[in-house]
Amino acid sequence: MKNSETTKVNISVGKYIHTARMTRRTIAEDPNWSLALVPCLTHFCLKSVVKNFDVLSGNFSFDQLEPDQRAFVEKELSPSWPLHLTAHTVPDGVYWMRCCQLRWSLCDVSLYGESWKRMFFERHLKEVIELFVPGSTDPTTLSELILLCSDYVKKLEISQLLPPIKEPEDEDEDEDEDQDEVEEDGSDLELENEEEKPCFHHLDFSILLDKLENLEELHLKYAVKNCGMNFEWAMFQMTDQDCKNLAKALESCKTLKVFKLRDSHVNDRQCRQLVKALLDHPSLRELDLAYNVIGDSGARAICKLLLSTNSKLETLNLCFNKITCQGAKPIAHALSKNSTLLSINMRLNHLGDEGGQAFGKALLKNKTLLELNLGSTGLTSPTALTLSEALEQNTTLRKINLSCNKLGEGGQAFGKTLLNNKTLLELDLGATGLTTSTASPLSDALEHNTTLRKINLSCNKLGQVGGKALECAMAKNSSIIECDLQMTEVDQKFLSCINRKVIHNQI
Repeated sequence: MKNSETTKVNISVGKYIHTARMTRRTIAEDPNWSLALVPCLTHFCLKSVVKNFDVLSGNFSFDQLEPDQRAFVEKELSPSWPLHLTAHTVPDGVYWMRCCQLRWSLCDVSLYGESWKRMFFERHLKEVIELFVPGSTDPTTLSELILLCSDYVKKLEISQLLPPIKEPEDEDEDEDEDQDEVEEDGSDLELENEEEKPCFHHLDFSILLDKLENLEELHLKYAVKNCGMNFEWAMFQMTDQDCKNLAKALESCKTLKVFKLRDSHVNDRQCRQLVKALLDHPSLRELDLAYNVIGDSGARAICKLLLSTNSKLETLNLCFNKITCQGAKPIAHALSKNSTLLSINMRLNHLGDEGGQAFGKALLKNKTLLELNLGSTGLTSPTALTLSEALEQNTTLRKINLSCNKLGEGGQAFGKTLLNNKTLLELDLGATGLTTSTASPLSDALEHNTTLRKINLSCNKLGQVGGKALECAMAKNSSIIECDLQMTEVDQKFLSCINRKVIHNQI
């Protein structure tokens, strides 16, 4: 029985071998050998390039490869190769996508002009700068990186700048010795006030901005994240030396279009120094100095920038500073003569009616401004009248924000404005003290206005009568696509009708 089975097996194996031999051109010792094509020499060469990229990168060019060959190298090349080998050799594409996705969990390439290479170098440089510690970090490391990424960085958003490491204070001093140093007519408090405040000079931007030849946007914030128990106010502001270095850097960066320096405790003196560096800047389009401590002196310096014949500034944001009417009037005067500015934000400054009316007069002469934000600036009824009269004649302004001011009954003047103005697209009168009597002239204007697209009347006591008037007006309006009536004491049925009309206008 065993011999019979063995014979059958041998016959089967023999038939297999015979069949296999019939289909093979070459008889190999390996019975598993197949007729699959041998990989071409090009494939082995590309694998060698991937494996020995550190040796071959100097004599290797992706431009010489076919599209499929290039795709193979980008897919197989290790992301761990040093940047000095890949920065100028590997083009934008799959390789840099792999590098980004390996390093960061969120990668929205649309924010970087659809360029993975730009994303990698902008985010990598950002991290290096934010972790740079003056006096401790070797500046050579940053300088070498700048040379590698200068061609690819267009935008830098720096949200942290670390100060030098603070040396521990000497705690061995005797209280008696301290007391002896105090003059007889002085006090401990006076001595304490005379002590110099600690200086936290940050990274000197003059060593890198002139080398970033394609930089178009720079966002800076002199602050420290996660400082914990080491908190000091000095960590959250730029020093005079920082300002001097930054001004020099801005002057050398001729390609810069957008400069934002927010929430960094910039004062008048520093503002003047920065503006001086930007007076003749050939490409600056947007200046954002919001959330600082700039006062009237700094505002007057900014006027020189608006009046400069070389200035191309289009957007100015001075939100939440310490500018009063004494600083607002020079800015308004400069605005009346300026022919480049498209948007200005003065929100949360203490302008008062004197400053607000100055802007109203400027609108009579200015022919280019598209957006004006005077929200929360201490305006009252007289300013509302001045601005409404100016808007009847102005034919360029598209958006105006007057929210969070006590306009009161003066707000009804905008009813006449909306009847005569044919260019205004957005009007914000939220939380301005409007009442039922104010709603009537506004309603009449909305009924006939055909250009206004958005209006905010929220947080005003319009009441049921005002709500009814607005509902009747909106029934005939065909242009409003956004109408905010939150917290206005308007009946829900009127709100529903208005909302339906707004939705209909959107279609």
